[in-house]
Amino acid sequence: MEKVFSYIIGLGAAVMMPVIFTILGICIGIKPGKALGSGLKVGVGFVGLSVVTALLTSSLGAPLAAMADIYHLNLGIFDMGWPAAAAVAYNTTVGAFIIPVCLGINILLLLLRATKTVNIDLWNYWHYAFIGAVVYFATDSIWWGFFAAVICFIITLVMADLTTKDFQAFYKDVDGISIPQPFCQGFVPFAVVLGKAMDKIPGMDRLDIDAEGMKKKFGILGEPLFLGVLVGCLIGGLSCRSWSEVVQSIPKILGLGIKMGAVMELIPRITTLFIEGLKPIAEATKSLVERKFKHSAGFNIGMSPALVIGHPTTLVVSLLLIPVILFLSVILPGNEFLPLASLAGLFYLFPVVLPYTKGNVVKTFLIGLVALVVGLYFVTDLAPFFTQAAQDVFARTGDAAVQIPEGFLGGSLDFASSIFSWIIFHCVHDLKIVGSALLVILTTVLAVINRRRIIKETLLMQATKENGI
Repeated sequence: MEKVFSYIIGLGAAVMMPVIFTILGICIGIKPGKALGSGLKVGVGFVGLSVVTALLTSSLGAPLAAMADIYHLNLGIFDMGWPAAAAVAYNTTVGAFIIPVCLGINILLLLLRATKTVNIDLWNYWHYAFIGAVVYFATDSIWWGFFAAVICFIITLVMADLTTKDFQAFYKDVDGISIPQPFCQGFVPFAVVLGKAMDKIPGMDRLDIDAEGMKKKFGILGEPLFLGVLVGCLIGGLSCRSWSEVVQSIPKILGLGIKMGAVMELIPRITTLFIEGLKPIAEATKSLVERKFKHSAGFNIGMSPALVIGHPTTLVVSLLLIPVILFLSVILPGNEFLPLASLAGLFYLFPVVLPYTKGNVVKTFLIGLVALVVGLYFVTDLAPFFTQAAQDVFARTGDAAVQIPEGFLGGSLDFASSIFSWIIFHCVHDLKIVGSALLVILTTVLAVINRRRIIKETLLMQATKENGI
């Protein structure tokens, strides 16, 4: 089963998603031609996003490696990036069964009215499988692995419900859509707590500048395109050993700047393909589910955060965080992780943070900075266990994506930096029965609170209809 599932997963999101969404579209009543068109647009969106992400990674790879060598930035944990985390997740027994198990739980929670989210973002189920796989190898128990994955899945569904109202109010064209992705939802506590704390700081309200405000205030200097060029040139210059090398490398430096600018400009355009492809599926799924659950206050379709990563604030803040987090990762005491490959995933940190900062660039930057600094320590802490899982998968599969260079531990900012993964892992691994009991209690309480909220919304909706409002 693992080999079969690994083969299917190995096809990649660009192949899996068109197939999945085409079949799903037909099953929920969309005409085959329209379903195929939606699926293909999703696939093209994934290809486009992969190409742009690969451009970012390949363009930054050599300059960042040169900077690490010049300034002696080498640390003990090698950044494997999200492909390694996904490979570890899906090349285990947990990964082989994670989709049917979680879909079954999702249906059960819908029937119990403990969630309003129908999570059809199947590719990103690897995030649940990842924490399950790491727990599995650390405890040598498949049951503990599944337990950790399921707990993460339920908490994420509840968080998706709780953040949906703000999410849909902030972004355009996302009615009926939520983001049940644990890496994104894991940063919501930072957004809520730090956002309220910053509101109490005198003068912070004067720094209420969103991406559009930056354009008006700074002109072209506030454009993500220009900032991409500027940061790209800065990194290119810092990767040179001397001024003479800077002069000789001007074509390369300018080329890197243009490529970074291209990434900033292309990502928003590509995300429109996701919206075009996913919207018919979301609307049809929502309509079908609401027909089956007539007395509910409505459902939300769980989608990929790729839908909204093209927001200007996300682009600007992600870009500005790259040099800052590189610098901090070297000087922070106790940190052993230097993020390089994972930097391409910074865009995914902010999809659910922005609704709480209202797109404020300063607040979003500070929240992202704190979350990433904490994340560096989470990655450092979990690195031995990630390494154990990656080495086992590499020994069985020979997958180069999970091969860790000799003398290093392995790590990844993607989800390993999330507060969800860190808490769940240590509760299960360190506290065993007590920690697991606490997780069950916490998850149950969250589900019950969410159920009461859903029932209250349903009663309010029914009363509104009866009164003809």
